[in-house]
Formats: sequence, structure tokens, C-alpha cells
Amino acid sequence: MSMLKGSNVPVPAAAVRVELGWQAAPGTPDVDASALLLVSGKVRDDGDFVFYNQAAHRSGAVRHEGKRPAGGTLTDTLTVELAAVEPAVDTVVLAASADGGTFGSVPGLHIRVLDAAGGAELARFDSRDAGPETAFVLGELYRRQGAWKFRAVGQGYDTGLAGLATDFGISVEEPAAPQPPPAHGHGVRGDAAGR
Repeated sequence: MSMLKGSNVPVPAAAVRVELGWQAAPGTPDVDASALLLVSGKVRDDGDFVFYNQAAHRSGAVRHEGKRPAGGTLTDTLTVELAAVEPAVDTVVLAASADGGTFGSVPGLHIRVLDAAGGAELARFDSRDAGPETAFVLGELYRRQGAWKFRAVGQGYDTGLAGLATDFGISVEEPAAPQPPPAHGHGVRGDAAGR
């Protein structure tokens, strides 16, 4: 059963598999899943960002498992060992970025939270209002009074993964701007022109 945006459900599992999925179709952007481990709404450092280039959190509690096709659907999977998440971490943000287009061009975008032990679906959120965004927070696992819950978020960022990451306290290095070529002093000087 699909959840409504903003709703939450308990997650009664020690570990979960989080599948970000979409329908494979010509011209669909490449989608990548990522997770941010937050303490009071921010990461502690860049190591709290788990994605394809940093596939495991230093604690080992969150891992990026990669993409798999299943019928006409593609998934990018994260595993979260909730019992092993450091006590200081209160939220694991489950996000996605689109490369080569926007989320408005990604059919069937959804997130599923599955019990890692038996595979039972614990939560599902189908995103239906994506548009020009190139990064998306689909959901979050959060700790309340010692128990974990999942919230369906559905918040997009048209500033891409860099904008999303910056919002949560990750320092993003901007590519260096190309330097103009040096001036060579050939030609007429500006103050002598037209005399």
C-alpha cells in the first residue's frame, strides 16, 4: 500500500533494504540513490553521506548496494542496519539524484522499505508530483523514543545533488572556473584609439 506524502509508519526491523525504483524507458535520466546520516538536521562531516562514490558509512550501518534491473523496473538499493546506527544519528535521509534530465522525466519513481531479514514490504511511497528537480528526498528513517519510523517526504531540489547536500551541511566543492587567456599587448591601446 502506497503512503501519502508526509505520512509515517513504524519500522519494526533491525535492518532494512531501501529500494529506490523507477520504470526503465528510453530517454529516462540515470537515477542514483544516496543516504545522509543526520544529527539534529545536519551531517557531522562529509563521511555521513553515502552514495555510489562512497558506498559505505564508516560505522558500516549504511551501505549503497547498487543498481539492478527487475522486469521493466530499475532499482538502486541502500541497506540500513538500524540496530547499528550510531546513537547520535537521529535521521537517515533517503535521497536520489537524476543525471541527464529531471525527475519529471522519471516514470514510476518510488521508494520501498523492506525488512532485510524476510523481504516483507514495510513501507512504500510513490512520487507523483516530480517536475524540474534533479535531486529528490523521497523519504527518511528517523528515531523516536528508541524506535525507528519511516516518513514519506517527496521534496525536490532544482539545484541538484549539490543543493540537497549543502542543505544538510555537506561542503560541496565547485569546479574551478576556467582562467581567461593572458593579454598580450598587441594592437592599439584603448586611450589612443580614435585619435
